[in-house]
Amino acid sequence: MTGVHALLLPVGDDLYALPVDWVREVVAAPAVTQLVTAGPVVLGLFNLRGQIVALLDTAALLGLGTVGTTAFAVVVNCPQGPVGLAVTGFPERAVLDAVVGGSDLPGTAGMYRVQQRVATLLDPAQLLRPEYVGGPGARIDMAAIGVG
Repeated sequence: MTGVHALLLPVGDDLYALPVDWVREVVAAPAVTQLVTAGPVVLGLFNLRGQIVALLDTAALLGLGTVGTTAFAVVVNCPQGPVGLAVTGFPERAVLDAVVGGSDLPGTAGMYRVQQRVATLLDPAQLLRPEYVGGPGARIDMAAIGVG
């Protein structure tokens, strides 16, 4: 059985995994312009070589508070265009092959052992649906913030 090739995303003390097929690139400390009218999931916008990208609070998408300081943005290819997921530490590549259980968090697809830690696998097709991003109260119009 072959494992899932993923990028490990540190969000505070937690570790999440994103399938590498979805990852476009990683941006260190993006210069973010806040949007006053945006919901709590949208941290703002940043310029990626002339393309405006929405930066989303990964913790808020999962219903777990806020990320705090954004050390890196993981740019994800979505059908509506690229979006950034805010992470608090340096993302690393890994192969997920040791399933340790399921996950009740929205937009996730299980938990995997990664060395001495456990990573929750994100399901970006669910987590980043254009009509609904995140949990209750986190609805945003992705077209209105420049995505799509």
